[in-house]
Amino acid sequence: MVPPEPEAPAKPGFRVWYNCALAVDIVLLTIRHEQLHVLLINRSEPKAGQLALPGGFVLPDEDLPDAALRELGDETSVRVDVRHLEQLQTYGRPGRDPRARVVSVAYLAITPDLPEPRAGTDAVGASWRPVRQLLGRSSLAFDHDTIVADGVERARSKLEYSTLGAAFCPADFTVAELRRIYEIVWGTQLDPRNFHRKLTSADFLEPTGETTTRDGGRPAALYRVRKDATGIMNPPLLRKTD
Repeated sequence: MVPPEPEAPAKPGFRVWYNCALAVDIVLLTIRHEQLHVLLINRSEPKAGQLALPGGFVLPDEDLPDAALRELGDETSVRVDVRHLEQLQTYGRPGRDPRARVVSVAYLAITPDLPEPRAGTDAVGASWRPVRQLLGRSSLAFDHDTIVADGVERARSKLEYSTLGAAFCPADFTVAELRRIYEIVWGTQLDPRNFHRKLTSADFLEPTGETTTRDGGRPAALYRVRKDATGIMNPPLLRKTD
């Protein structure tokens, strides 16, 4: 897809300088097979054959979050109720796209496990890729290595002080399942008792009154995010850093 041609100014005498095209890219994270994965596409043109994030140009009558979700569906056939969507950062380095001066607004999206994607529009393939195979390498088209790294770090940091971890879970989950999300995203082991104490003392979880044995062992209580939760976890759960 090439950058859209600019429309003529709406008001006579009103001068507009068209010096760039506006695009969106989306970092969609999920947990698959006990690993953090990101959704990537195989590009056609430009950067034919290279892996990249789903994304594309914003239509004239389109808001940015709508454009991100549309491109996600168009290029990967993934049409879901994304549990979390936030603007990540704007990327506008000259030369980042060989077609034109392109400024991209990147979004971070998180949702529970999804089915295998299918390619569409200007993508020739789409697949989930383990994040650990991508970080620290220059393997993606454009500047998407940087965007993926920024998205993963945003997710890791927000787990400390927000309810973002629950976005990786189904609507009802156990504390052990939520702890496993933290361990996978942070890449570290957590003490089960300390985690249970800290999470159940926070003000964003509420018990459903039900139990489950889906993890094996004794029945475990199911929790959900309170409807009136602010999205902030108090007190925060800080990760250990070297």
